[in-house]
Amino acid sequence: MADTSQPLRRAALLASGVALLGLLTACGSESASSSGTPEPGKAARSSSAEPGGGSTTPGGTDPAVGAAPSDTAGSASASARTDGRCHTFELRASVGRVDPGAGQRNFPVVLTNTSERTCTVYGYPGAAFVDASGKQLGPDPERAPGSPRTVTLTPGKSAWSGLSFSSPQISGARTATPATLLVTPPDEREPLKVKWTAGEVPVGGNASSVSVTVLSPGTGP
Repeated sequence: MADTSQPLRRAALLASGVALLGLLTACGSESASSSGTPEPGKAARSSSAEPGGGSTTPGGTDPAVGAAPSDTAGSASASARTDGRCHTFELRASVGRVDPGAGQRNFPVVLTNTSERTCTVYGYPGAAFVDASGKQLGPDPERAPGSPRTVTLTPGKSAWSGLSFSSPQISGARTATPATLLVTPPDEREPLKVKWTAGEVPVGGNASSVSVTVLSPGTGP
């Protein structure tokens, strides 16, 4: 009787070898997939800035942790520091020496930039004489004809406006002696206070008008 066990054993061994080879191939594929090598397209998806995805900016800085501002943001910040009108709290007001002439008393009212930024003034300042209690003396000043222009004030620089009225000794207007001159920068609401030391001013009568001129660069004529 012929022995058939040898061919059966060889067939079984061959089948086992094929199964083992398949198992090793599968294990090798799983190992490559978990090693960190992304599948095609996965890297692009993970680096894209999706809302709420916690994406990083170029250079790997996470904006949620405090990314450095971009060049555009820096330029906007610099623009904010150097542009715009001067506000009351950035200015100091003063009154220069009287310049008499032709029955007039003329004073330069000076606004000086005390801030650390460059700002601008344009047009006419507001002005009012007040007594020690803060009550206004006389009407609001009139605006003398002029052509307003933007005056750029770098830190420490000044602009001036002429404050003028007829000499009360000549005009015969009713007078009062102010304690303070209130000076309000253009487009502002809060005034600056300047102690008034130049004596009487007209506050009533036909010749009681006071005028101011547009702001010009410098501290006066």
